[in-house]
Amino acid sequence: MTERRDISIKVPVLARVEGEGALDIEVRGGKVEKLNLRIFEPPRLFEKFLEGRSYYEIPDIVARICGICPVAYQMSAVHAIEQVFECDPGPWVREMRRLFYCGEWLESHSLHIHLLALPDFLGFSSVTEMAKKFPDEVKRGLALQGVGNEIIRLLGGRSVHPVGARIGGFHKAPSLADAGTLLQKINEQLPNAEALLRWTAAIELPERPQSFTSVAVRHADEYPMNHGRIVSDAGHDLAIDKFSSHFDEHQVPHSTALHCHLDGKPYLVGPLARLNLNHERLPQPLKILLNDCGVVYPNQNMFHSIIARAVEIYYALFEAQRILENYCVPDAAYVEVRPKAGIGYGCTEAPRGLLWHRYELNDSGDVVSAKIVPPTSQNQARIEDDLRSELMSFGLFHSDAELRHQAETVVRNYDPCISCATHFLDLRIKRG
Repeated sequence: MTERRDISIKVPVLARVEGEGALDIEVRGGKVEKLNLRIFEPPRLFEKFLEGRSYYEIPDIVARICGICPVAYQMSAVHAIEQVFECDPGPWVREMRRLFYCGEWLESHSLHIHLLALPDFLGFSSVTEMAKKFPDEVKRGLALQGVGNEIIRLLGGRSVHPVGARIGGFHKAPSLADAGTLLQKINEQLPNAEALLRWTAAIELPERPQSFTSVAVRHADEYPMNHGRIVSDAGHDLAIDKFSSHFDEHQVPHSTALHCHLDGKPYLVGPLARLNLNHERLPQPLKILLNDCGVVYPNQNMFHSIIARAVEIYYALFEAQRILENYCVPDAAYVEVRPKAGIGYGCTEAPRGLLWHRYELNDSGDVVSAKIVPPTSQNQARIEDDLRSELMSFGLFHSDAELRHQAETVVRNYDPCISCATHFLDLRIKRG
C-alpha cells in the first residue's frame, strides 16, 4: 500500500477576497475522495442583533451585513416588514427600489468582473498587473462601477451602507435635476456596457459544462429583482413563504458556515441561475446583442458566470435608463405605516443570488425573531461540488500550487460574499 503523503500548504489564497478559511482535499487512487470548504471564523450573529430592535431600525442595521450589497439586505427586509404591516408603498416606491437595485448590480458586478474574475481568466495576478496591458478596459470597468455607486447615492444618501431606505419607501425623493444628471451619465455608459459584454463573450473560457439546478426569483412581467416567486429548472414554483418547505439550512461538521440544500441537494443561485431561468424576460435590444455575441441561455458552464454578470450590467443600465426617463418627483417619498404583530417574508435577488428574510414582529413592531439566508451560504454546497468536478478535469497530477490556483479561480468565480457569510485562507492536500 502506498503511504499517504500529508501536505499542508499554509499560505493565503483568494487574496482578492477578504476573509479566512481553508480547502481540505484528500486524493486517493487518482480521485478526489474527500473535499471540504472549511469555514472556521465565528458567526457574526446579525440575526440575534436584530432581536428587540424596532422595525424602523432594521434597514440601517442589515445594510451593515455587507459593504458590497447593502441594498439587497435592505430591500429583502423592508418587503418582509411591509408584508407584516399590510403596507403597499405604491408604484413610485416600487420603481425607485428597482432603480436602487440597478445601482447595486452595476457596482457589484463591475468590481467582480474586473478585480476578481478577469485577472484569473487572462493570466494576471491582480487587476493592477492587468491594467498594464488593458488600461482602457480597467478604466471602463471602474466607470461602470462608479455610475452604480451614483445610483445608490441618489436614493441612499451615500453609496456604502446607504441610509435613504425606510419602511414604506425612502426618506427623501431625488430632485428632477439630480435624476436628469444621473440619466445623462447612464446614457454615456451604455456603449461601455455593450463593449464589456462583447469582450467577455470573446474571452476563451474553460469549456466544462456541469449538471446543476438553477434557482432564482421569477416575475411574470419583468427580469427579477425585488418581486416574484422562487423557481428552479427542476420544476419548483414556490411562494416565498414556502422557502423552508424545500430549502434546508444545516450545519456541516467541517465548517461554521451553514450549507443550504434544495430537497436535499446542492443548487446554484446568482446571475447565471437568473439568466437560465429568466433570459426570455430581457429587453429585445439586449436579446439581439446576445445573439450577435453568440451567447445562449440556458447555460451549464459555471465559468460563463463572468459573461452573465456583463449581461446584467447592460440590463441594469438599460433598466435604470427606462426608469429615469420617466422620473417624476412624488408628493411623498414614503407612505406611513402602522405597526402590528405578525410574520413577514422578503426575497430579492442580490448580485450574488437569492436573498431570503423572515421576521416575526410583536404589536409594537419590534423584532421577536429573524432569519436571513444569504446567497453565499446557498452556494456553499454547489461550490464544493464544482471544486470536485473542476479539479478532476484540471488534473490532480498538477502541483499543489497549481491546484490551489485553480481552486481559487473556481471559488472566486462565484463572487462569494466572504465578508458577510464566509472566510477563506489556505489549501491542504492529502495524497494517497
